[in-house]
Amino acid sequence: MPGLYYEEFEVGETIEHDKRRTISESDNQQFCDMTMNQQPLHLDADFAADTQFGDRLVNGLYTMSLAVGLSIPDTTDGTIVANLSYDDVEHPNPVFHGDTVYAQTTVTDKRETSDGERGIVEMHVEAFKVEDDGDDTLVCEFDRTALSLKKDE
Repeated sequence: MPGLYYEEFEVGETIEHDKRRTISESDNQQFCDMTMNQQPLHLDADFAADTQFGDRLVNGLYTMSLAVGLSIPDTTDGTIVANLSYDDVEHPNPVFHGDTVYAQTTVTDKRETSDGERGIVEMHVEAFKVEDDGDDTLVCEFDRTALSLKKDE
């Protein structure tokens, strides 16, 4: 298991996640279909062309879910009991079909549970889209709280 146990998280540590994904039209379409979100801004090219964005946007919940998925192998893969919350979600910039997204996680706090058997880890996750000029753009950020396993004594 590549995930971290409670004791292995360090407050203030930023974890750069190596995996990236280029988002396809099919990714966005399938996510919208699975979640029954038929917002024309995500699916209708003619509708989207007349908006301030000029093109279809990738569903923001997909972008957030992708950021979580990209972060899991380096944080909680196999070491999590449960996700407790996702808070303060922001989408400061749009994502379009063909954009490549990556994520990073900063550990902001941690504490043992009242029984001392597990730990609660708070993380700030940021997703960026890759830009040709190397000045990548923040597209999603949120706080994630997870209930984490502790190492066996």
